[in-house]
Amino acid sequence: MLTFLGFAMIATFLVLIMLKKMSPIAALVLIPALFCVFAGQGAQLGGYVIDGVGKLAPTAAMLMFAIVYFGVMIDVGLFDPIVRGILRFCRADPMRVVVGTAVLAAVVSLDGDGSTTFMITVSAMYPLYKRLGMSLVVMTGVAATANGVMNTLPWGGPTARAATALKLDAGDIFVPMIPALAVGLLFVFGLAYVLGLKERRRLGLLTLPGDTERSAEPAGELLVVAGAGSAAAGSAGTGSTGSAPSGSAGGTGSAGDAGHAGESARAAAPAADPAADDGFQGLDPHRPTLRPRLYWFNAGLTVALLTAMIMELLPIPVLFLLGAALALTVNFPHMPDQKARIAAHADNVLNVAGMVFAAAVFTGVLTGTGMVKHMADWLVGAIPEGMGPHMALVTGLLSLPLTYFMSNDGFYFGVLPVLAEAGAAHGVSPLEIARASLVGQALHMSSPLVPAVYVLVGMAKVEFGDHTRFTVKWAALTSLVVLGAGMLFGII
Repeated sequence: MLTFLGFAMIATFLVLIMLKKMSPIAALVLIPALFCVFAGQGAQLGGYVIDGVGKLAPTAAMLMFAIVYFGVMIDVGLFDPIVRGILRFCRADPMRVVVGTAVLAAVVSLDGDGSTTFMITVSAMYPLYKRLGMSLVVMTGVAATANGVMNTLPWGGPTARAATALKLDAGDIFVPMIPALAVGLLFVFGLAYVLGLKERRRLGLLTLPGDTERSAEPAGELLVVAGAGSAAAGSAGTGSTGSAPSGSAGGTGSAGDAGHAGESARAAAPAADPAADDGFQGLDPHRPTLRPRLYWFNAGLTVALLTAMIMELLPIPVLFLLGAALALTVNFPHMPDQKARIAAHADNVLNVAGMVFAAAVFTGVLTGTGMVKHMADWLVGAIPEGMGPHMALVTGLLSLPLTYFMSNDGFYFGVLPVLAEAGAAHGVSPLEIARASLVGQALHMSSPLVPAVYVLVGMAKVEFGDHTRFTVKWAALTSLVVLGAGMLFGII
């Protein structure tokens, strides 16, 4: 009964948010509360929720102060050189923009924290996607999948959990998996290339001032200018001009208006800001919050913070709390300025913290009622006896749905030891089981139980249901590619 209710609760949640019948925060609260009553444990709902909140409170605190910290770092210009470099590579080519998104997300993921990755990636790429009229779910899908592959780093969480649960060395699990994970990452870059080509076909070829062939621009091209001229280009077409965050210009006109837009853009080009580097300034280069004299202090502080996080010198929430306080004090010593910076990021903080505490209701009910345990036992028990010698493959396949519908803690500490035991009975090494358990992480990073995904969709202004509908198929395929590569190389 609990097994059926668990699957029914998850299915109901996903269907309602994907059909946009409920907001994620309402669905995360109301649906588990209703199913808790169906399970005959409505009287215990309060205890389950408090337990869930208690477990996720450190995560909520970490996200709150991480948003403030990296928001301040973005305000003061720490990431502007990275943004400019990526945007120079991307130009106004949708294919390059999507590939640049994947590369940026993968590189920033080296710090092992999904929230950090998504904040930096979205801050850099969002204005460009809006200016070009590109699909924002492509951005969130590519970023989440790239981060999911990189999430297997030993300091990212899953590898350490697998090592702890099976009493193995994290290096012995991760290092042999590098070739398979590299294939997975190359697949993500290839996927980004294909999705980028689709966006290019949909939007047409766009160019920026400074392109050598702009004088021979075909009628089907749209010239988009940066700097002061961008306003003229943005208003030239009759297409929609979606809103963009402070510091970014409006969207471009439609490709159908290319001729008129091209003429207006060329007329406006001489007025373009010479500091615009002939490319998009994703962040306003003249914003009053910039602190160029403190650049190396902020860079050093960020490196020290990430180093301390990787070395686990202090709990991550404490590190970000201290970092946010120090960054605000040094960069904005006057109290009104500090209040203004906190207020500027309060919307993101409130949305993400609200989602995390709502997710605590979902996870609290799943765990407290015993639904998770019954679902895992049912899945493990459904494995045919003849599959015993292939338990590594079975573990890899099960890691996709289980890490999507469960927390990493629940999977690695609750289910993985059972799978390892079953494998050992058929002569399958625990190391193979542990490596196979990592392949589902590409899909896991888009799970509604992962707090960082709410940072991603919140900052990108994408509906969670839209993100899920677009991303799940590609993320699942990426996980299968990693599993296939692991088997091909004899790692799994």
